[in-house]
Amino acid sequence: MDWNLNMANRPVTHTRKDRYGNIIGLGNPTQTWSVRSTADCIRDIESGAHQYYVPWPTGSTWIRVVQGTNGKYLRTDRDNTSRNNLDDLPNI
Repeated sequence: MDWNLNMANRPVTHTRKDRYGNIIGLGNPTQTWSVRSTADCIRDIESGAHQYYVPWPTGSTWIRVVQGTNGKYLRTDRDNTSRNNLDDLPNI
């Protein structure tokens, strides 16, 4: 396995949504990377450049890329349901 020494595990505390409620970015106001578009996050995860996770009070959940009927999107499975728990995060 090739290790990317520049890879960072990035905590996500907020999402950016469009007017339809679709998540179009991930963010964390306390981090230098601030807000990153969903497309960039998908590329980061798939290339191994960075991993993203949500730090919940009861533990952390990795964000993964899922292939949907309308293309790729990001999701977590915090409670092992089909619901996208990224929707629970506040807007940035």
